[in-house]
Amino acid sequence: MRYVVYYITGTFLGIILVVGICILSPETVQRFLPVESTALVAVDSKQVNQPVIPIENQTLDDAELEINHSRRNSITRAVKDVAPAVVGINVIAVKEYRYRSPFYNDPYFRQFFPDQIYRKKVENLGSGFLISEDGYILTNQHVVNAATEIVVTMTDGQKYDAETIGFDFDTDVALLKIKGHNFPFIPFGNSDNSIIGEWAIAIGNPFGLFSIHSQPTVTVGVISAVNRDFERNQDGHLYQDMVQTDASINRGNSGGPLVNSLGELIGMNTIIFTEGGGSIGLGFAIPANKLEKIFQDLLQRGSIERDFWIGAKVENVNRLIALSLRLPELRGVVITDVDISSPAAKAGLETTDVIFGVNQQKINNVAEIEQIMRNTDLRVGDQITFSVFRNGELKDYSVILEKKDD
Repeated sequence: MRYVVYYITGTFLGIILVVGICILSPETVQRFLPVESTALVAVDSKQVNQPVIPIENQTLDDAELEINHSRRNSITRAVKDVAPAVVGINVIAVKEYRYRSPFYNDPYFRQFFPDQIYRKKVENLGSGFLISEDGYILTNQHVVNAATEIVVTMTDGQKYDAETIGFDFDTDVALLKIKGHNFPFIPFGNSDNSIIGEWAIAIGNPFGLFSIHSQPTVTVGVISAVNRDFERNQDGHLYQDMVQTDASINRGNSGGPLVNSLGELIGMNTIIFTEGGGSIGLGFAIPANKLEKIFQDLLQRGSIERDFWIGAKVENVNRLIALSLRLPELRGVVITDVDISSPAAKAGLETTDVIFGVNQQKINNVAEIEQIMRNTDLRVGDQITFSVFRNGELKDYSVILEKKDD
Protein backbone atom coordinates (compact mmCIF):
# COMPACT_ATOMS: atom_id res chain seq x y z
CA MET A 1 0.00 0.00 0.00
CA ARG A 2 2.88 2.37 0.87
CA TYR A 3 4.51 1.76 -2.53
CA VAL A 4 1.28 2.54 -4.31
CA VAL A 5 1.09 5.94 -2.59
CA TYR A 6 4.72 6.72 -3.48
CA TYR A 7 4.09 5.71 -7.07
CA ILE A 8 1.02 7.91 -7.41
CA THR A 9 2.77 10.84 -5.74
CA GLY A 10 5.84 10.54 -7.99
CA THR A 11 3.70 10.28 -11.07
CA PHE A 12 1.77 13.41 -10.09
CA LEU A 13 4.96 15.42 -9.45
CA GLY A 14 6.37 14.32 -12.79
CA ILE A 15 3.29 15.53 -14.60
CA ILE A 16 3.55 18.92 -12.85
CA LEU A 17 7.24 19.23 -13.81
CA VAL A 18 6.55 18.48 -17.49
CA VAL A 19 3.69 20.97 -17.63
CA GLY A 20 5.82 23.63 -15.92
CA ILE A 21 8.64 23.21 -18.41
CA CYS A 22 6.19 23.60 -21.30
CA ILE A 23 4.69 26.73 -19.80
CA LEU A 24 8.03 28.36 -19.02
CA SER A 25 9.34 28.23 -22.58
CA PRO A 26 12.04 30.79 -23.70
CA GLU A 27 9.36 32.98 -25.24
CA THR A 28 7.38 32.91 -22.01
CA VAL A 29 10.41 33.55 -19.82
CA GLN A 30 11.30 36.58 -21.96
CA ARG A 31 7.97 38.15 -21.06
CA PHE A 32 8.79 37.99 -17.37
CA LEU A 33 12.24 39.59 -17.60
CA PRO A 34 12.60 42.98 -15.82
CA VAL A 35 11.63 45.90 -18.08
CA GLU A 36 14.86 47.78 -17.40
CA SER A 37 17.02 44.97 -18.79
CA THR A 38 16.36 45.87 -22.44
CA ALA A 39 15.53 49.09 -24.29
CA LEU A 40 14.72 50.11 -27.87
CA VAL A 41 17.04 52.82 -29.28
CA ALA A 42 17.61 54.33 -32.71
CA VAL A 43 20.99 53.82 -34.37
CA ASP A 44 21.39 54.83 -37.99
CA SER A 45 17.59 54.75 -38.40
CA LYS A 46 17.44 51.03 -37.39
CA GLN A 47 15.83 49.67 -34.22
CA VAL A 48 18.05 47.40 -32.10
CA ASN A 49 18.01 46.13 -28.56
CA GLN A 50 20.73 47.61 -26.37
CA PRO A 51 21.23 47.43 -22.62
CA VAL A 52 20.39 50.48 -20.57
CA ILE A 53 22.64 51.25 -17.62
CA PRO A 54 20.52 51.91 -14.54
CA ILE A 55 21.14 55.36 -13.06
CA GLU A 56 22.52 53.91 -9.84
CA ASN A 57 25.08 51.93 -11.87
CA GLN A 58 26.22 54.81 -14.11
CA THR A 59 29.74 56.09 -13.73
CA LEU A 60 30.59 59.80 -13.62
CA ASP A 61 31.92 59.57 -17.19
CA ASP A 62 28.64 58.04 -18.38
CA ALA A 63 26.63 60.85 -16.77
CA GLU A 64 28.86 63.56 -18.20
CA LEU A 65 28.64 61.99 -21.66
CA GLU A 66 24.84 61.97 -21.50
CA ILE A 67 24.71 65.59 -20.29
CA ASN A 68 27.12 66.76 -22.99
CA HIS A 69 25.04 65.03 -25.63
CA SER A 70 21.85 66.74 -24.41
CA ARG A 71 23.56 70.16 -24.53
CA ARG A 72 24.14 69.85 -28.27
CA ASN A 73 20.72 70.83 -29.54
CA SER A 74 19.39 72.39 -32.74
CA ILE A 75 20.34 75.90 -31.58
CA THR A 76 23.98 75.05 -30.89
CA ARG A 77 24.21 73.23 -34.22
CA ALA A 78 22.74 76.22 -36.07
CA VAL A 79 25.17 78.61 -34.38
CA LYS A 80 28.11 76.35 -35.23
CA ASP A 81 27.09 76.35 -38.90
CA VAL A 82 26.29 80.06 -39.20
CA ALA A 83 28.68 81.90 -36.87
CA PRO A 84 31.80 81.65 -39.11
CA ALA A 85 30.01 83.75 -41.75
CA VAL A 86 29.18 86.60 -39.33
CA VAL A 87 31.49 89.62 -39.33
CA GLY A 88 32.09 92.69 -37.22
CA ILE A 89 32.15 96.00 -39.10
CA ASN A 90 34.12 99.07 -38.02
CA VAL A 91 33.57 102.27 -39.96
CA ILE A 92 35.36 105.60 -40.15
CA ALA A 93 32.93 108.20 -41.47
CA VAL A 94 32.99 111.93 -42.03
CA LYS A 95 29.96 113.76 -40.68
CA GLU A 96 29.05 117.32 -41.41
CA TYR A 97 27.89 119.58 -38.59
CA ARG A 98 26.31 123.02 -38.87
CA TYR A 99 26.75 125.67 -36.19
CA ARG A 100 23.84 128.07 -36.42
CA SER A 101 24.82 131.74 -36.47
CA PRO A 102 23.34 133.80 -33.61
CA PHE A 103 22.30 136.33 -36.30
CA TYR A 104 20.49 133.83 -38.56
CA ASN A 105 17.24 135.81 -38.17
CA ASP A 106 18.88 139.09 -39.12
CA PRO A 107 19.36 139.39 -42.91
CA TYR A 108 21.96 142.18 -42.54
CA PHE A 109 24.27 140.60 -39.97
CA ARG A 110 23.76 137.10 -41.40
CA GLN A 111 25.80 138.03 -44.48
CA PHE A 112 28.75 138.85 -42.21
CA PHE A 113 28.20 136.03 -39.71
CA PRO A 114 26.93 133.05 -41.72
CA ASP A 115 26.39 129.57 -40.33
CA GLN A 116 29.59 127.66 -39.68
CA ILE A 117 29.96 124.22 -41.26
CA TYR A 118 32.62 121.82 -40.07
CA ARG A 119 33.40 118.16 -40.66
CA LYS A 120 34.46 115.59 -38.13
CA LYS A 121 35.64 112.01 -38.35
CA VAL A 122 33.50 109.61 -36.34
CA GLU A 123 33.66 105.88 -35.70
CA ASN A 124 30.69 103.60 -36.16
CA LEU A 125 30.26 99.89 -35.66
CA GLY A 126 27.85 97.22 -36.72
CA SER A 127 27.46 93.67 -37.93
CA GLY A 128 27.23 91.93 -41.26
CA PHE A 129 27.31 88.49 -42.82
CA LEU A 130 28.83 86.88 -45.88
CA ILE A 131 26.27 85.94 -48.48
CA SER A 132 28.62 84.30 -51.00
CA GLU A 133 31.91 82.44 -50.95
CA ASP A 134 33.61 85.18 -52.99
CA GLY A 135 33.29 87.85 -50.31
CA TYR A 136 29.98 89.70 -50.72
CA ILE A 137 28.63 90.99 -47.40
CA LEU A 138 25.20 92.36 -46.49
CA THR A 139 24.70 94.94 -43.76
CA ASN A 140 22.55 97.99 -43.04
CA GLN A 141 23.03 101.22 -44.97
CA HIS A 142 22.97 103.22 -41.75
CA VAL A 143 26.00 101.23 -40.51
CA VAL A 144 28.22 102.34 -43.41
CA ASN A 145 26.62 105.72 -44.14
CA ALA A 146 29.19 108.34 -45.27
CA ALA A 147 32.01 105.84 -44.69
CA THR A 148 35.54 106.69 -45.81
CA GLU A 149 36.99 103.47 -44.41
CA ILE A 150 35.34 100.10 -43.69
CA VAL A 151 37.16 97.28 -41.89
CA VAL A 152 35.60 93.83 -41.60
CA THR A 153 36.68 91.42 -38.85
CA MET A 154 36.17 87.67 -39.31
CA THR A 155 35.66 85.11 -36.55
CA ASP A 156 39.20 83.83 -37.10
CA GLY A 157 40.55 87.29 -36.28
CA GLN A 158 41.49 88.26 -39.83
CA LYS A 159 40.68 91.80 -40.92
CA TYR A 160 39.78 92.94 -44.43
CA ASP A 161 39.26 96.32 -46.03
CA ALA A 162 35.80 96.40 -47.59
CA GLU A 163 34.42 98.45 -50.46
CA THR A 164 30.81 99.49 -50.91
CA ILE A 165 29.28 97.91 -54.02
CA GLY A 166 25.95 99.66 -53.58
CA PHE A 167 23.17 100.53 -51.19
CA ASP A 168 19.46 101.23 -51.07
CA PHE A 169 18.63 104.06 -48.71
CA ASP A 170 14.88 103.38 -48.58
CA THR A 171 15.18 99.80 -47.33
CA ASP A 172 18.40 100.47 -45.37
CA VAL A 173 20.48 97.76 -47.07
CA ALA A 174 24.12 97.96 -48.18
CA LEU A 175 26.27 95.49 -50.13
CA LEU A 176 29.99 95.29 -49.36
CA LYS A 177 32.83 93.29 -50.92
CA ILE A 178 36.09 91.96 -49.53
CA LYS A 179 38.85 90.34 -51.57
CA GLY A 180 39.28 86.60 -51.35
CA HIS A 181 37.61 83.28 -52.03
CA ASN A 182 36.20 80.25 -50.25
CA PHE A 183 34.67 82.28 -47.44
CA PRO A 184 31.98 80.67 -45.27
CA PHE A 185 28.59 82.16 -46.11
CA ILE A 186 24.93 82.01 -45.18
CA PRO A 187 22.57 81.09 -48.04
CA PHE A 188 19.22 82.85 -48.33
CA GLY A 189 16.34 81.04 -46.67
CA ASN A 190 12.64 81.35 -47.45
CA SER A 191 11.33 83.84 -44.90
CA ASP A 192 7.76 83.18 -46.07
CA ASN A 193 8.04 79.82 -44.30
CA SER A 194 8.79 81.44 -40.94
CA ILE A 195 6.54 80.22 -38.13
CA ILE A 196 5.42 82.54 -35.35
CA GLY A 197 6.75 81.06 -32.12
CA GLU A 198 9.68 79.15 -33.62
CA TRP A 199 13.24 79.75 -32.42
CA ALA A 200 15.01 82.86 -33.69
CA ILE A 201 18.77 83.28 -33.24
CA ALA A 202 20.37 86.73 -33.52
CA ILE A 203 24.13 86.81 -34.12
CA GLY A 204 26.24 89.95 -34.29
CA ASN A 205 28.65 92.49 -32.85
CA PRO A 206 26.83 94.37 -30.06
CA PHE A 207 28.81 97.23 -28.52
CA GLY A 208 31.86 96.31 -30.60
CA LEU A 209 32.66 93.13 -28.66
CA PHE A 210 34.09 91.68 -31.87
CA SER A 211 37.05 94.03 -31.40
CA ILE A 212 37.81 92.57 -27.97
CA HIS A 213 37.55 88.97 -29.07
CA SER A 214 36.86 87.82 -32.62
CA GLN A 215 33.72 85.99 -31.65
CA PRO A 216 30.12 86.96 -32.42
CA THR A 217 27.50 87.32 -29.72
CA VAL A 218 24.52 84.96 -29.84
CA THR A 219 21.08 85.69 -28.38
CA VAL A 220 18.00 83.52 -28.68
CA GLY A 221 14.28 84.24 -28.77
CA VAL A 222 11.32 83.42 -30.95
CA ILE A 223 9.68 84.89 -34.01
CA SER A 224 7.09 87.16 -32.41
CA ALA A 225 5.32 88.33 -35.58
CA VAL A 226 5.79 88.74 -39.32
CA ASN A 227 4.86 91.33 -41.96
CA ARG A 228 5.19 94.33 -39.65
CA ASP A 229 4.94 97.62 -41.57
CA PHE A 230 6.13 101.02 -40.39
CA GLU A 231 5.84 104.47 -41.89
CA ARG A 232 8.96 106.15 -43.21
CA ASN A 233 11.02 107.27 -40.21
CA GLN A 234 12.73 110.59 -39.56
CA ASP A 235 15.92 109.35 -41.23
CA GLY A 236 13.99 108.52 -44.40
CA HIS A 237 14.17 104.72 -44.14
CA LEU A 238 11.08 102.67 -44.93
CA TYR A 239 10.73 99.39 -43.03
CA GLN A 240 8.03 97.04 -44.32
CA ASP A 241 7.24 93.32 -44.13
CA MET A 242 9.54 93.13 -41.09
CA VAL A 243 10.09 90.01 -38.99
CA GLN A 244 9.63 90.72 -35.27
CA THR A 245 11.65 88.86 -32.62
CA ASP A 246 12.26 89.05 -28.88
CA ALA A 247 15.86 87.87 -29.27
CA SER A 248 18.02 90.53 -27.62
CA ILE A 249 19.27 93.06 -30.19
CA ASN A 250 21.44 95.98 -29.10
CA ARG A 251 23.60 98.72 -30.56
CA GLY A 252 26.05 97.08 -32.95
CA ASN A 253 23.72 94.21 -33.88
CA SER A 254 22.48 96.13 -36.92
CA GLY A 255 23.28 94.22 -40.09
CA GLY A 256 23.70 90.84 -38.40
CA PRO A 257 21.75 87.73 -39.40
CA LEU A 258 18.61 86.35 -37.79
CA VAL A 259 18.40 82.59 -38.38
CA ASN A 260 16.11 79.76 -37.35
CA SER A 261 17.06 76.54 -35.56
CA LEU A 262 17.94 74.95 -38.91
CA GLY A 263 20.53 77.66 -39.57
CA GLU A 264 18.40 79.17 -42.34
CA LEU A 265 18.46 82.93 -42.84
CA ILE A 266 15.23 84.54 -41.63
CA GLY A 267 16.34 88.14 -42.05
CA MET A 268 18.80 90.91 -41.20
CA ASN A 269 18.54 92.57 -37.77
CA THR A 270 17.90 96.27 -38.35
CA ILE A 271 15.90 98.20 -35.74
CA ILE A 272 14.59 97.95 -32.20
CA PHE A 273 11.93 99.70 -30.18
CA THR A 274 13.49 100.95 -26.97
CA GLU A 275 12.94 103.46 -24.20
CA GLY A 276 16.48 103.71 -22.87
CA GLY A 277 18.65 102.55 -25.76
CA GLY A 278 18.82 98.88 -24.77
CA SER A 279 16.85 95.84 -25.83
CA ILE A 280 13.34 95.37 -24.44
CA GLY A 281 12.48 92.40 -26.64
CA LEU A 282 11.14 94.32 -29.63
CA GLY A 283 13.55 93.77 -32.50
CA PHE A 284 12.85 93.79 -36.23
CA ALA A 285 14.63 92.20 -39.17
CA ILE A 286 14.37 92.72 -42.93
CA PRO A 287 13.00 89.40 -44.27
CA ALA A 288 15.32 87.13 -46.25
CA ASN A 289 13.14 87.02 -49.37
CA LYS A 290 13.19 90.81 -49.62
CA LEU A 291 16.93 90.86 -48.92
CA GLU A 292 17.63 88.45 -51.75
CA LYS A 293 15.82 90.65 -54.27
CA ILE A 294 17.68 93.75 -53.05
CA PHE A 295 21.00 91.86 -53.15
CA GLN A 296 20.49 90.95 -56.81
CA ASP A 297 19.64 94.56 -57.73
CA LEU A 298 22.65 95.97 -55.88
CA LEU A 299 24.93 93.33 -57.38
CA GLN A 300 23.82 94.19 -60.92
CA ARG A 301 23.35 97.96 -60.74
CA GLY A 302 24.70 99.18 -57.40
CA SER A 303 21.36 100.80 -56.56
CA ILE A 304 17.61 100.40 -56.87
CA GLU A 305 15.88 102.59 -59.44
CA ARG A 306 13.22 104.59 -57.65
CA ASP A 307 13.13 107.72 -59.80
CA PHE A 308 9.79 106.94 -61.48
CA TRP A 309 6.85 108.96 -62.75
CA ILE A 310 3.12 108.47 -63.33
CA GLY A 311 2.26 111.44 -65.51
CA ALA A 312 -1.05 112.65 -64.05
CA LYS A 313 -2.00 115.77 -62.13
CA VAL A 314 -4.72 115.66 -59.47
CA GLU A 315 -6.56 117.92 -57.06
CA ASN A 316 -9.01 117.42 -54.22
CA VAL A 317 -12.67 116.81 -54.98
CA ASN A 318 -14.90 119.65 -53.77
CA ARG A 319 -18.68 119.88 -53.61
CA LEU A 320 -18.98 121.50 -57.07
CA ILE A 321 -16.87 118.76 -58.71
CA ALA A 322 -18.83 116.07 -56.89
CA LEU A 323 -22.14 117.48 -58.17
CA SER A 324 -20.96 117.98 -61.76
CA LEU A 325 -19.50 114.45 -61.99
CA ARG A 326 -22.40 112.92 -60.04
CA LEU A 327 -20.13 111.30 -57.50
CA PRO A 328 -21.74 108.95 -54.97
CA GLU A 329 -19.78 110.58 -52.12
CA LEU A 330 -17.75 113.69 -51.40
CA ARG A 331 -14.18 112.37 -51.32
CA GLY A 332 -11.28 111.38 -53.56
CA VAL A 333 -9.12 113.29 -56.06
CA VAL A 334 -9.93 114.27 -59.62
CA ILE A 335 -7.42 113.94 -62.48
CA THR A 336 -6.97 117.36 -64.10
CA ASP A 337 -4.26 116.49 -66.65
CA VAL A 338 -2.64 113.38 -68.17
CA ASP A 339 0.67 113.61 -70.04
CA ILE A 340 0.78 112.03 -73.47
CA SER A 341 2.64 108.68 -73.52
CA SER A 342 2.88 108.71 -69.73
CA PRO A 343 2.34 105.57 -67.61
CA ALA A 344 -1.06 107.01 -66.60
CA ALA A 345 -2.08 107.47 -70.25
CA LYS A 346 -0.91 103.95 -71.15
CA ALA A 347 -3.02 102.56 -68.32
CA GLY A 348 -6.12 104.32 -69.70
CA LEU A 349 -6.55 107.09 -67.15
CA GLU A 350 -8.27 110.24 -68.38
CA THR A 351 -9.01 113.75 -67.19
CA THR A 352 -12.11 114.06 -64.96
CA ASP A 353 -11.51 110.53 -63.65
CA VAL A 354 -11.94 110.49 -59.87
CA ILE A 355 -9.58 108.30 -57.84
CA PHE A 356 -11.28 106.74 -54.82
CA GLY A 357 -8.53 104.29 -53.84
CA VAL A 358 -4.89 103.30 -54.29
CA ASN A 359 -3.76 99.69 -53.92
CA GLN A 360 -7.05 98.73 -52.24
CA GLN A 361 -6.78 101.59 -49.73
CA LYS A 362 -9.51 104.23 -49.60
CA ILE A 363 -8.32 107.80 -50.07
CA ASN A 364 -10.06 111.08 -49.33
CA ASN A 365 -7.63 113.68 -50.64
CA VAL A 366 -4.27 114.38 -52.28
CA ALA A 367 -2.42 114.24 -48.96
CA GLU A 368 -3.52 110.65 -48.42
CA ILE A 369 -2.31 109.61 -51.89
CA GLU A 370 1.05 111.21 -51.16
CA GLN A 371 1.22 109.41 -47.82
CA ILE A 372 0.49 106.03 -49.42
CA MET A 373 3.10 106.61 -52.11
CA ARG A 374 5.65 107.75 -49.53
CA ASN A 375 5.08 104.75 -47.28
CA THR A 376 5.12 102.11 -50.01
CA ASP A 377 8.32 100.44 -51.19
CA LEU A 378 8.03 101.34 -54.88
CA ARG A 379 10.56 101.10 -57.69
CA VAL A 380 10.63 101.37 -61.47
CA GLY A 381 8.65 98.48 -62.93
CA ASP A 382 6.27 98.12 -59.99
CA GLN A 383 2.52 98.33 -60.49
CA ILE A 384 0.02 100.59 -58.73
CA THR A 385 -3.72 99.98 -58.86
CA PHE A 386 -6.06 102.98 -58.88
CA SER A 387 -9.78 102.58 -58.14
CA VAL A 388 -11.38 105.09 -60.52
CA PHE A 389 -14.94 106.41 -60.76
CA ARG A 390 -15.94 107.24 -64.35
CA ASN A 391 -19.40 107.65 -65.91
CA GLY A 392 -21.17 106.22 -62.91
CA GLU A 393 -18.96 103.13 -62.63
CA LEU A 394 -16.04 102.17 -60.39
CA LYS A 395 -13.18 100.39 -62.16
CA ASP A 396 -9.56 99.47 -61.36
CA TYR A 397 -6.69 100.69 -63.54
CA SER A 398 -3.14 99.35 -63.18
CA VAL A 399 -0.28 101.78 -63.79
CA ILE A 400 3.24 100.41 -64.34
CA LEU A 401 5.85 102.82 -63.00
CA GLU A 402 8.41 103.98 -65.56
CA LYS A 403 11.78 105.67 -65.19
CA LYS A 404 11.55 109.43 -65.27
CA ASP A 405 13.35 111.03 -68.19
CA ASP A 406 16.26 113.32 -67.34
